[in-house]
Amino acid sequence: MFRELNREGDSLVTPAKIVDVYRGPLVESSHYGHIAVVDLQGNILHSVGDPQRLTFARSSAKPLQAIPVVESGAADRYQFSPADIALCCASHSGEAQHVNRAAAMLSRIGLSPDALQCGTHIPHDQEGYKQLIRAGGELTPLYNNCSGKHSGMLALACHMGADPAGYRQVDHPVQVAMRAAVADLAGMKPEEIVIGVDGCGVPVFGLPLYRLALAFAKLSDPSDLPEARRQAVERITSAMMAHPEMVAGTNRFCTDLMGALRGRVIGKAGAEGVYAAGIMGKGIGIAVKVEDGNIRAAYPAVVAVLEQLGCLNETDLQALQHHRVPVIKNARQEVIGQLRAAFSL
Repeated sequence: MFRELNREGDSLVTPAKIVDVYRGPLVESSHYGHIAVVDLQGNILHSVGDPQRLTFARSSAKPLQAIPVVESGAADRYQFSPADIALCCASHSGEAQHVNRAAAMLSRIGLSPDALQCGTHIPHDQEGYKQLIRAGGELTPLYNNCSGKHSGMLALACHMGADPAGYRQVDHPVQVAMRAAVADLAGMKPEEIVIGVDGCGVPVFGLPLYRLALAFAKLSDPSDLPEARRQAVERITSAMMAHPEMVAGTNRFCTDLMGALRGRVIGKAGAEGVYAAGIMGKGIGIAVKVEDGNIRAAYPAVVAVLEQLGCLNETDLQALQHHRVPVIKNARQEVIGQLRAAFSL
């Protein structure tokens, strides 16, 4: 059984089983993890495992990081549309719709793709990548799943009059503003957040899992936030729900979740098995951390949480069935198993 020290190092935490992996009739393996469901006051309504598990939010923080981009006026200055704002929150697939939009955003800022410091990786969109190779094209940082977020960071840097070349450094005004926004919605002080380096080279935020859930509760109901922040949050969540295709991509969970539950749930995945969601208008936030870091277990866990909370009807369940009970295929593309949630709140 997995066990780990909490942040204070004075107690041991045991993750709970959240998803079983079946091959035929047998459970071949299981994923363990933690789940927190909280209200606007940070009260833990439901939990599995340890809701205080110190967790790097990874890309689930992107909607929070977008707040200063909108609130500062940078998004308006550079004429960011709702779809552009959604891309700022994205871990996109590198499809043409994502790459072209990121390039257009940078152009309006007055920068070239060379300004992006997110690095390169093979995009999730494999067919698009094959077409790029066949055409002799170059894999640029625009294809990085974080290029929208980085474009937003560059917009904020230029709007603030700060040096865009240093935008990913932890003490840069852009990162200071984003850390403060994350801390504010999580009900923490900025200095209480643990800082690491994310896969795209910018600071990543470590906080108790229930605090991440609290931040998404406030995204789902920002009515108690100061007016400027409330308006910024509403623009961000509305943009994500109106353009879920920008937040992830074709056949991706974030896109399918918000597309199926149009206007009712906001959700954002993060690397290493992290997922955060908010039930719109209810002030309820959800955060999931898969202990082994495998994101495949997070999606059925999130659907199970929403189902157990009574948020999904039969139509919703049918639309999300391939994420609710993902199938496992062999090399012949035959279905030989499935993943199933294995917890009760």
